[in-house]
Amino acid sequence: MHDVIIIGGGPAGLSAALILARCRRDIVLLDHAKGRNRFATEMHGYLSRDCIPPSQFLAHARKDLSRYSVRCIDDEVMHAHVEPDATFLVRTQSGKELRSRKVLLATGVRDLLPDLEGFLPCYGKSAHHCPYCDAFEHRDQIIAAYGLGNAAIGIALALRTWSPSVTACIDGEVADAKHLALAKRNNIPIRTEKVALLEHSEGVLRAVHFTSGPPLPAQALFFNTGQVQRSDLPRLFGCKFDKNGGIETSDRQCTTVKGLYLAGDADKEVQFVIVAAAQGATAAVGINRELQDEDRGTV
Repeated sequence: MHDVIIIGGGPAGLSAALILARCRRDIVLLDHAKGRNRFATEMHGYLSRDCIPPSQFLAHARKDLSRYSVRCIDDEVMHAHVEPDATFLVRTQSGKELRSRKVLLATGVRDLLPDLEGFLPCYGKSAHHCPYCDAFEHRDQIIAAYGLGNAAIGIALALRTWSPSVTACIDGEVADAKHLALAKRNNIPIRTEKVALLEHSEGVLRAVHFTSGPPLPAQALFFNTGQVQRSDLPRLFGCKFDKNGGIETSDRQCTTVKGLYLAGDADKEVQFVIVAAAQGATAAVGINRELQDEDRGTV
């Protein structure tokens, strides 16, 4: 019986592991290496680690953990549930069966990527989902904002903070009058044709081509096509979800399931690496205090 199983080895899970290791807790961290930002060439906005490749950041974090007795397993959790005695049972793809007193979900979200020819070579280089994370590197460039109808105009409006040259590509869908008026007021051109493909040179965007009309020269594309929970584990555990599809949490990242905590993008708050790490640390404190209370008999 472990104290804590952490599911997810991104910034949230690793940060929690570090704090809990320093609390002398028996921890197992499970990770399947499919993090959301694994396509990015750099990550941004993290003090002391700005512009570092995500893989390098994770390597540094694993090295920090190597000083402590954290058991890191590269495996994917396929099933988990709460036992009758309120402990947790986790089964992995390789057949491992683990039990713990507490679980931290740091499973994140999965972006719904545009199904466009030429998109994947650009993803993480010149095509991005988060303006806060990557728009500074494309400041004052010609930017295409992609989404269906209103979604494209919404992200185009946000991108005007970084560039005056933003075009909304609504991919043949309809935008409502309110969004069309906002685009006009903010001098955002709209391309209504369906997008055919992205022209690029080794992942550097050159132009957006449509099924009709002239191509749109562009140096970057930001997309707004939605996201979903990466893992089905929150549903299996019986977590409650909010209206945005995020997992409800209360004080110190505790979910609606006793002993089950959550940190990172899965709660759909501010989705920055540095925020995920902070939530991991916050969850770790909540977990440790709950374990302390149980050990003292003060629950």
